[in-house]
Parts: sequence; C-alpha cells; structure tokens
Amino acid sequence: MKTVFPRGFYWGTATAAHQVEGGNVYNDNWVLEHTPGTAYVESSGDACDHYHLYPEDIRLLAELGFNLYRFSLEWSRIEPEEGEFSLAQLEHYRRMLATCHELGITPMVTFHHFTSPRWLAAAGGWEAKETPEKFARYCEKVIKHLGDLIPLACTMNELNLGVALWSMIGSQRSEAWYAAAARAVGSDAEHFVPFLYADPQKGRPVMLEAHRRAVEAIKAGPGACRVGLTLAMQDIQAGPGGEELAAQKRREIFDAYLEGTMGDDFIGVQTYSRDRYDANGLMKPEEGVELTQMGYEFYPQALEATIRYAHKATGLPVFVTENGLATTDDTRRVAYIEQALQGVAACLHDGIPVQGYTYWSALDNFEWVFGYRPTFGLIAVDRQTQKRTVKPSAYRLGAIARANGF
Repeated sequence: MKTVFPRGFYWGTATAAHQVEGGNVYNDNWVLEHTPGTAYVESSGDACDHYHLYPEDIRLLAELGFNLYRFSLEWSRIEPEEGEFSLAQLEHYRRMLATCHELGITPMVTFHHFTSPRWLAAAGGWEAKETPEKFARYCEKVIKHLGDLIPLACTMNELNLGVALWSMIGSQRSEAWYAAAARAVGSDAEHFVPFLYADPQKGRPVMLEAHRRAVEAIKAGPGACRVGLTLAMQDIQAGPGGEELAAQKRREIFDAYLEGTMGDDFIGVQTYSRDRYDANGLMKPEEGVELTQMGYEFYPQALEATIRYAHKATGLPVFVTENGLATTDDTRRVAYIEQALQGVAACLHDGIPVQGYTYWSALDNFEWVFGYRPTFGLIAVDRQTQKRTVKPSAYRLGAIARANGF
C-alpha cells in the first residue's frame, strides 16, 4: 500500500555552518579544537568548504528532489567583534538564500547552531544575563538584511542538549585543556561558557529568554517568517523498575524546554535513537543490538514517539528538523529512513500536523568531538579534493520526496 504525504509537505536535509563551511576561526569551538589536550579528535579545518561550494551543493540537493534546505548562519562571521557587523558576510548568506529560492528550495535558517563568537563565550556566554539581549541584537541585524528571503527559522539548535550531556561536560570544564582555552580568549574556566558547556540550571533561563527575544526580533521583519526552536529528543523509555526515573528525565530534558515554546509557530524535533532507564539509571544497549557509529542503538522507531510527545506537550505543528544515521553501510541508512518515515506517516494518519522531514545530514561533515569519523551524510565528501559523491540513500530519499510518498 502506498503512503502519500500531505500536499506541501517539506522534504529536506540539513547542515550546520561550523560543520561544513570550514575556517570558522572566530568562534569558541575553533579555540576548543586547537587548545593542547583538547577532547576533540581533530579540528574542523576546511570542513567541506561549503562556504565556497554552496552553489553546487544546493543545486545537487534540488536535482535530487529536496524542497527544503536547513542551514545555519555563523554568528562569529557576522559579528566577529562585539557590535561590529560584517556586511560582506551578511551578503554571503543572502547569496545562499537567493540560490535556494532560484532552485525551488525553501530555506530554513538556524540562527545559532552550537557555536558562538569568542567574545560572547569569554564574557560568561550562555550563563550571562546579558546574552539574550546580545543574541536578539544579532537576530535583529540579520533579519533586517535577510528577512525578505527567510520564510522559516529556528532560533537555536537543541537548547536542551547540554542538560543531557552535563555529566560529561561538567567534568570537562575543570580540565586543563578547557581552562587553557578560556585563557586563550582572555577569560577563565568559570566565565568561558560556550553553548554546550553551560550549567543546565544557569543556562536554561538564559537560553529560553534568548529564544523569546529572538522570536520577537525575527517576527519584527521584514518578511513573514515562521519561527520555532529545535530540541534533542531521544525516545526515553522505562526498563524494569525505571518508570519514575524515565519520567524524571523527560521532565528535566524535555518539559522544561517545551514549556518555553508558547507563541512559537512550530516545534523542531531532532531524534536519532532511544534511551532506556531502569531503577539504577541509563541502561546499556542489549548485547547483539545493532549500534551506529555514534555508539547508540539503531532504532528509527524513536521518531514517531518523540513527534507524538512534542505535539502533545505543545499543541504546535511539528517539523522533523533532524533525523539520521551514522554508518558506513548505506543500505542501513536507507532502511533507517524508510522505517522512520513510517512513523511520521502514522503520526499524520492520527491527525498530528507534521509539516516536514529533514534528514541529518546533507554531507559527511565535522561531528564535533568525534571529528570526521561518523558519516551521517547523504553525500560523501573526499576531504582531500572536496569531491562530492551521492550515495544511494540520497537517491532513495530524493525519490520519496519527488513522489511525496512511498
């Protein structure tokens, strides 16, 4: 039986500036990558040189059949020093947006995808009460220059990821490499606070306030932009005796942030797998279970559960803004996508307004502390030549997009 998606459904794929552009030397992550003793296995370097090669990349996405491209702006390019905005960089992103429109692709712009200007991170970053105003000022500057070309926007990527990772990140903030990175930008380990390194209790109100201020700035136009935020949403399940702990984790990781979406136009759901909790805490995957390159379980069914959870909690339309698989076996990527889309179709059948599906990622790119080893991309990239090679999974998802069903 054929599954047909609603008319106007968005079929997309995504990237993030620092992971694909290359040469983002003005942001906090570049400093962390290049400090001796770094937790990063390698630096981002030239990445996929998407900064220069975006015309052919976007054209390739259009040829494959996608009608949406989610990408992020690099704040540190646009405002490399506080209060100093680069018209040249704003024009660069304007050309990217124009390319999307010329090729029939709707752009979805993320205003902040993990990386921040060095000056922001050095001055308290995402724990500082001044940050929401600074972020809103940046968003206002961007929207005044680009707003007529931005129909869809995400303020920030995965506001809640820090709380999910805090057990690891908290210890890193005390390590010598982190302190050295702070000194490199004229700060110290207490006041140097990149996005993912914010204490959840201190960072949550700052991030949610920054989101609200950003929504106001973006909505002020020009243009008529629909705005939301994106959350990292694993399917949290209860194992034996884990019902109370699983419920607690949902409250901490999801609910406190979903409550901050009131007045938004949509909620962005980003799901890859599931987390199971028993009475003792997070359970390891069962022996023999298929794992991804990231070490978590191959579990595409998670997406249906998180879509349902996010919509029930917010009442908002849902965009799947990230969903994908890191693997060297592209046949498993195809299977993952098809199973995940069955879950999306089930949600639509039940009346949940899912408005688009965006695969992560368009290109094999820089995966933060893991470097270039995990390959999520629909398109492979030879980092010596920057040659792109389309994978069968890209053709398969593109065909689904063109048919608006499977």
